[in-house]
Amino acid sequence: MKDVIVFDAEAASSLVNELRVTFASGKTRSYAWRVSQLTTLSNLIDDHEQQIIDALRTDLAKPPLETVAYEIAMLKNSCHVALKELKHWMTSEKVKTSLASFPSSAEIVTEPLGVVLIISAWNYPILLSLDPVIGAIAAGNAVVLKPSEISPATSSLLAKLLWEYMDNSSIRVVEGAVDETSALLQQKWDKIFYTGNGRVARVVMAAAAKHLTPVVLELGGKSPVVVDSNINLKVATRRIIAGKWGSNNGQACISPDYIITTKEYAPKLVDALKTELEAFYGKNPLDSKDLSRIVNSNHFARLTKLLDDDKVSGKIVYGGEKDESKLRIAPTVLLDIPRDSLIMSEEIFGPLLPIITVDKLEESFDVINSAPKPLAAYIFTNNKALKEQFVTTVSAGGLVVNDTALHLAVHTLPFGGVGESGVGAYHGKFSFDAFSHKKAVLYRGFIGDASIRYPPYTNTKMRLLKALLGGGILDIIRALFRWS
Repeated sequence: MKDVIVFDAEAASSLVNELRVTFASGKTRSYAWRVSQLTTLSNLIDDHEQQIIDALRTDLAKPPLETVAYEIAMLKNSCHVALKELKHWMTSEKVKTSLASFPSSAEIVTEPLGVVLIISAWNYPILLSLDPVIGAIAAGNAVVLKPSEISPATSSLLAKLLWEYMDNSSIRVVEGAVDETSALLQQKWDKIFYTGNGRVARVVMAAAAKHLTPVVLELGGKSPVVVDSNINLKVATRRIIAGKWGSNNGQACISPDYIITTKEYAPKLVDALKTELEAFYGKNPLDSKDLSRIVNSNHFARLTKLLDDDKVSGKIVYGGEKDESKLRIAPTVLLDIPRDSLIMSEEIFGPLLPIITVDKLEESFDVINSAPKPLAAYIFTNNKALKEQFVTTVSAGGLVVNDTALHLAVHTLPFGGVGESGVGAYHGKFSFDAFSHKKAVLYRGFIGDASIRYPPYTNTKMRLLKALLGGGILDIIRALFRWS
């Protein structure tokens, strides 16, 4: 592996210039280069599956099944989809033209943006690093990846493997923390793709604005779960648990953040959660190997502060156990949480699940819409009218009916936020589009040169131009008749 460089603005500038030379050569634009790099990336994942599992175990104590299912398998599928569809995605799209440009033909040509920066997150550090990279490569860009320093074992592994496997003249990894990220953000990029929190996203967006650089911001928010009473409660509860504690112990951007249900139904839901949580993680969940730990002491302290708030400390109906020495917090359910409590003021991003109660379930939509738009929103119901109202009324990055988090795995759906939960989307072709420019191209010959577009301007030319630009065939005939 190449020696680690102390990274400052000068080094960042040199790196960007080096990649711009490669991009300008046209190397990354070819179909052959894109296929070779995507194939190589897929091979990298296959060859080092166990090392990836071990790195995530080191960084997060992530269960191997979660790593395989939610990081490795999803990445391999992304590579497979891109390789299968790439030729189609790259093909220019023929489009119709109008009478105003007759005779002519037109097409939309997809071209790469250039040199792009991808800043990834710590919670799914393989998936959230390499999935955007797949899109950037498929679109024909040169790429710099900045993995999260909060997952150091995974960051180091990514730097090592991408250096060994990928085309280093076009694809590079920069490790480090705030100083290195700041040095990168000082540079002019053709796109910046950031996954993380809203605070850092504002820094990224401000840096991008200096160069008018477009951004994709994959953020988060408080993703609600609305639970109706006319459901299969056992299935619903298991799916909520899978999306919450079965997804990195709640440290996922689309994990259920809080539940809304009726006062009448809440006790049944709490009992079901208790039963299924104990079945999944045992009577001593702090010892379970099927739960990730909290990533570091800062996040442990943040979550502890949410639980210690006077407004919620007496509201715990299940769990609440902690082991600071092992950075473990048990799955915790809280009932009848005040909406003005600290836990309801920020994204929880951990194993705490508050339940808010309402008199009528329809009131839940007002609760959701009174807060910033979340990255995801979920509902469990068999009521058709309620489903339709949910889809129509609730604005979120994505919605799922009768499950949680599963839309992430559907590559034909865009994945991204709205409002404070993010800007832009990716996955499948949406990843390719995120790193591409749709270039409009109009072709004309030298026949059919109309004098009406040239001076001297007359009322007759005005009538004909109006007909050509905004009217139909009859309007054009009328204009021609008056002109004649």
